Amino acid sequence: MINKVTQLKDSILDKYRSKIRERAITQAKARIALSSKPLEDFTEEELEIIVRDEEEKVKSTLKQSGVVALLITLGLS
Repeated sequence: MINKVTQLKDSILDKYRSKIRERAITQAKARIALSSKPLEDFTEEELEIIVRDEEEKVKSTLKQSGVVALLITLGLS
């Protein structure tokens, strides 16, 4: 029973991590397009850093949205 709950939790977390990663990649592509450098000028490491930075931004936005939703639900906004 506990094993199934753990597997379910892991699959849900993987799903959300994947969605966050996809959104971060989309935002990273936009960020790169706005830069003056072509994509070919970036190394794999630089691209990963940009995507990781965008992931943190997405997570931060989601956390802020969650807190605001909670406050609205509790009537403390």
